[in-house]
Amino acid sequence: MNFHDATQLIQSHLDVVETRIRAQADAFDSEVASYIAYVCANGGKRLRPVMALLAGGAAGGMHERHVDLAVVVELIHMATLVHDDIIDEADLRRGEPTANAKWGNALSVLVGDALFAQALRLSTIFETSDTSRRIADATAEVCTGEIMQSQRRFDTALTIADYLAIIEKKTASLFSISAEMAACIAEAPPAYADALKIFGTKFGTAFQIYDDILDFSDDEVAAGKTLGTDFHKGKFTLPILLMLAQDPATLSLLTRDAGFSAIREAITSLQRPLGESRALACQYLAEARDSLSVLPPTPYREGLAALTDSIADRLTALSL
Repeated sequence: MNFHDATQLIQSHLDVVETRIRAQADAFDSEVASYIAYVCANGGKRLRPVMALLAGGAAGGMHERHVDLAVVVELIHMATLVHDDIIDEADLRRGEPTANAKWGNALSVLVGDALFAQALRLSTIFETSDTSRRIADATAEVCTGEIMQSQRRFDTALTIADYLAIIEKKTASLFSISAEMAACIAEAPPAYADALKIFGTKFGTAFQIYDDILDFSDDEVAAGKTLGTDFHKGKFTLPILLMLAQDPATLSLLTRDAGFSAIREAITSLQRPLGESRALACQYLAEARDSLSVLPPTPYREGLAALTDSIADRLTALSL
């Protein structure tokens, strides 16, 4: 099963999710609605909703509350992207101008805040307060990860363990909550929820490593974002940390504020930083796939496995 096959399993539900995300602008005053609509329309692959819906099916069956979960987690994700682009001063997101590029930082901060608020408001629809609380906890984890990353900008003492702790919070936590809460909403056995939590965490960590490798590609259109923003803002991602470990002399490139092209050339010329980054991402994907063995064999479980395969295929296709 490939990614397309996996999404076909849940396409009717995914269509409802997309319609509801795009309709979120209607919850705001007319003077605000156009800003929300712009951000909501630039959706990408909706990986977190896809995971929530497939996990619901794999855990015992999807229903309306899984659609609610998918909408909530995607709104939180979009809010984080708006804020990320402000912090990074990025001009492009998925090939389109970012909110901050269109309207400036001040207004864009408020748009991101509005999306966070709307997501948490929608989360109150769940039957138990525990679901809403867990979603709020995951949102706090995302923000904590972003704060940790900002605190460690230009910090050459940052370790790979530090980096992994940061991305587990800022990226993996939303994938984790998408999968785990899907099992809880399906009233699945605790073992299923635990396995899906692990799956989401491992997948999300691998996905962020993949994204960090992609930042050193030479194709901004394919990447769908402004390249080099992590480096320029002092975010030492895995390829940079491995470059420093392999050749400490390259620290001089960072301390003398060398351009992004010089850093990319150093990383690609050393080869090992990108190769080892890819290997670690593939390891996390394999562990994510293994965690699914607890679940009964269904097309939905195979769909989740196909998500890991799709990222593994992207990693393999990268020219390093």
